[in-house]
Amino acid sequence: MVQMSEGFRRKTRKKLTKHPRERGMCPITRALREFKEGEYVHIVIDPSVHKGMPHPRYHGRTGIVVGKQGRAFIVKIRDGGKYKNIIAYPQHLKPTA
Repeated sequence: MVQMSEGFRRKTRKKLTKHPRERGMCPITRALREFKEGEYVHIVIDPSVHKGMPHPRYHGRTGIVVGKQGRAFIVKIRDGGKYKNIIAYPQHLKPTA
């Protein structure tokens, strides 16, 4: 039997694809975006940026920015009954409206 891959991007064919008109690298303004502590953000993974990508299981979650670590932001989300800190680059975060 063939062993199934257990990589980071496993089972994410649909989740980590872009619409054909949005393909390519994201605008530089998305990388320069700043968030304040206490601000609510959505975790929306940009598949064209591999660095600072949170785990795909957190795609679509909403959390609170609790700090900064280098260029990345620390986002606190609730996962089941626990709170977890997700480290993500600003390309993968979207401010709530």
